[in-house]
Amino acid sequence: MAPLPMNAEQQRLHENKSHEQPWHFWGPYLAERAWGTVREDYSANGDAWNYFPHDQARSRVYRWNEDGIGGISDFKSELCFALAFWNERDPFLKERFFGVAGPQGNHGEDVKEIYWYADSTPSHSYMSMLYRYPQAAFPYQELVRQSVARGKFDPEFELWDTGVLRENRFFDIEIEYAKAAPHDILIRITATNCGPERAPLHILPTIWFRNTWSWGRDNRKPSLQEHTLTDTNVDTIEATHHTLGTYRLSCESADNLLFTENESNLQRLWGVPNPTPFVKDSISDCVVNGKIDLVNPNLVGTKAAAQYKLVLPPDESLIIRLRLKRIGKNSHDDEVFQDFDATFEKRKVEADEFYSAFAPSSLSKEHRTVQRQALAGMLWSKQFYHYIIEQWLEGDPAQPPPPEERKQGRNSPWRHIYNERVMSMPDKWEFPWYASWDLAFHCIPLALVDPQFAKVQLDIIVREWYQHPNGQIPAYEWNFGDVNPPVLAWAAWRVYQIERKQTGKGDRAFLETVFHKMLIAFTWWVNRKDSEGNNIFQGGFLGLDNIGVFDRNAQLPDGTQLEQSDGTSWMGMFSLNLMRIAIELACENPVYENIATKFFEHFLSIPRP
Repeated sequence: MAPLPMNAEQQRLHENKSHEQPWHFWGPYLAERAWGTVREDYSANGDAWNYFPHDQARSRVYRWNEDGIGGISDFKSELCFALAFWNERDPFLKERFFGVAGPQGNHGEDVKEIYWYADSTPSHSYMSMLYRYPQAAFPYQELVRQSVARGKFDPEFELWDTGVLRENRFFDIEIEYAKAAPHDILIRITATNCGPERAPLHILPTIWFRNTWSWGRDNRKPSLQEHTLTDTNVDTIEATHHTLGTYRLSCESADNLLFTENESNLQRLWGVPNPTPFVKDSISDCVVNGKIDLVNPNLVGTKAAAQYKLVLPPDESLIIRLRLKRIGKNSHDDEVFQDFDATFEKRKVEADEFYSAFAPSSLSKEHRTVQRQALAGMLWSKQFYHYIIEQWLEGDPAQPPPPEERKQGRNSPWRHIYNERVMSMPDKWEFPWYASWDLAFHCIPLALVDPQFAKVQLDIIVREWYQHPNGQIPAYEWNFGDVNPPVLAWAAWRVYQIERKQTGKGDRAFLETVFHKMLIAFTWWVNRKDSEGNNIFQGGFLGLDNIGVFDRNAQLPDGTQLEQSDGTSWMGMFSLNLMRIAIELACENPVYENIATKFFEHFLSIPRP
């Protein structure tokens, strides 16, 4: 039987897999929080939350990642795009989602904003999300004060508890993306006044380069500059980068273009004079405080925004259209929005076709919608994750050396790790870092819509620049040496089965690759987490997560080890997973028959209740 013809989205995934067209080059890879993360923490005591707090994020350049609202970037977040807002009441631009830090929240870190991921195709040919922005001043201090005052048994204090959303006094802002081509992204922002009165709203689509030039490792500096044709209503920002090439952000009917540098405001942060007045928070100071001298009058820089000044009547909406496109030598700006609306409608129809073909026929319309939005949340939660441990421990040539204590502190045994990939995040605000066992579970639903991405995720985490030479799988950035449940083999088997069911053929090379790395990981468990050699295993961060009255990873005060039923149970499952994979591989290579027998015998040797 001839295979069924692929729909448009399936064709894009096929093209991306074979590198014909890099549809995954651009995506929602921008973090929602980079402040308060381990990778931005250069303190002596590992106090990440206080070393880089939210109050500094608008003024201080990030070393490893960037963040923003509803943003996109290339797959290494070298060129970033996101939205900023101002309601003429906030003390600074709303450039990133706010939440309480880990020590402030009565249940740990917690984002205090309202937003929804509404839709996304796996190639990100179409994406949409909704952000609800209050018309009153955002209650930053009240959210912190109330959260700190509450105990662990109290409910969390949320944005709606402050009263700023009464009478629907907020803007609903829909952010949509549609790709005309892999390097041609259409952007549509629809702002709606849901309140009872006219209200002002400034929308600032912002484009900037991640700062890669201030650390003494690569001094090449990209640039943004104004490139507007005088006889059109389209303002253009041209972005030139030594590896990305040249892109143009076309902004229809903008009020202003504002340029500055993605450099720290040393004066505000540490009382040190700035070498240039054009710093990271200059656009915020210009818009909010009227300090026009802080943006570059020459319309050049490494961070720029188009300003739209709106006053929306009740229940009225306004649409802003932009286009980000890579250009060649013979590119023209003529009629840049001519096919804009038609392309959006086409991509939305193609998204409907993709999910209609994919959803089980037994699902009701409501259940199909739930499934689609759940998958959208998974797809929006991809993030470029950048964290090179050796450079982080040693510091950068152009920066002051970090404290010596760090060289023996957090993650120091993991110097080989070289994180520079798009990864699936548990949550891009509350947990903007991968956790290996979370990642394994993510790959199951992701394989339903994009098996190639799911396979790449599982392959990456066991590559030599992630997996420890001793066989341990890295856990998460707060402590890569924590012990996570051994679920990667199970995930690889499930992804293999899902792809085989969809296409009629499983990827045996992928399965075999992960299997060999799991042999090393299994040996690590047996040698490191079975202290008495009786197949009863220790390990702290396991089935009960990290919830407990004491640290289950640490040795007890008298030197004894905590043996756990969940650790032992996970190892029983691990044995069966490897046995099942070995049986599958043995169907074409009999060498694996003896290995399957070995894991069956190991399973029988593990004590069971």
